[in-house]
Amino acid sequence: MAATQFVKDAIAHDPIVIFSKSDCGYCQMAKECFDKLKATYKSIDLDKREDMDDIQDALEGITGARSVPRVFVNGVFIGGGSDVRKMSQNGKLEELLKQ
Repeated sequence: MAATQFVKDAIAHDPIVIFSKSDCGYCQMAKECFDKLKATYKSIDLDKREDMDDIQDALEGITGARSVPRVFVNGVFIGGGSDVRKMSQNGKLEELLKQ
């Protein structure tokens, strides 16, 4: 499936990738955690793409859920908005970014 390849290529190309939607509060929360650490990330707003449903299906196959945000660091899925916020609060996000 082309969408699965798109997801795999995206997470292989950029160290931090956030699959999001432009009006999603949890997506903004995840992005703010990276902004606080001055970390550069690639945000892919699915609601601006015609293949949004296909990409969300691909993300479900890779991560177990279609919800956004889906956050990847160094090719590894680390969770959604609440997961990233928790990692930010306990220092684990900063540790992960230093690796």
